[in-house]
Amino acid sequence: MRLIQITDLHLGLPGEDTFGVDVRGNFVKVLAAAQALQPDYLLLTGDLCFRHGEVAIYEWVRDHLQAIAIPFAVIPGNHDDPVLLAQTFELAEDLHQEELYFVRYFNGMPAFFLDTTTGYLSLMQQEWLRSQLQMHSQAVLVFMHHPPLPGGVPYMDVHYPLHNRAQVQELLFAHPYAVTVFCGHYHVEKTVQQKLVTMHITPATFYQIDAFSADFKVDHQHPGWRVIDIADERITHQVLYLQ
Repeated sequence: MRLIQITDLHLGLPGEDTFGVDVRGNFVKVLAAAQALQPDYLLLTGDLCFRHGEVAIYEWVRDHLQAIAIPFAVIPGNHDDPVLLAQTFELAEDLHQEELYFVRYFNGMPAFFLDTTTGYLSLMQQEWLRSQLQMHSQAVLVFMHHPPLPGGVPYMDVHYPLHNRAQVQELLFAHPYAVTVFCGHYHVEKTVQQKLVTMHITPATFYQIDAFSADFKVDHQHPGWRVIDIADERITHQVLYLQ
């Protein structure tokens, strides 16, 4: 089974300046490149919008996704509005008190999609995830916007972390099977492993941040995305960039 993760689109309204980057063009090109790889599922993991959630932007994304007729899942990032997102994508059954989270299954492997719009994983979601993990005696996938482990990216770790990261780590570390996390938010390509948790940060379709600088610094503007292949419980994946 092939999944493609696209994250941190940061789409503006028509005519809005997004720091000189053609973010809409980037998304269209990445979507075409993704479609050529014949995925079974597309996963959008947050920050669809440039500044804050806009129905017009969500409708534009939805229309492009529906046009290629590939199943998809979408979760919000800190620049999104989960209620508007759920309404636009008709995800009312996955909206819990203004938080959008749910579980899907890929080749029998549970995949938990979380909502960290506020920069926190709420107590309600923590309880839901804890109960879900206890129900599944197997390796699991987690898709979320914010990295749950320190990414080793000084600027983002200091200024824009998941604020209750320690609580989330404790929850993930308690699962006695492999936990593979795919996230975004940091605008870098990075892999971090701690205990049985392996976290893969996927680059943005916007711009990439210097992974070593303590100050904000753009590394490059090549849009990136991730291809994930699942066979039984074997997961292989690769980050690709548009040149």
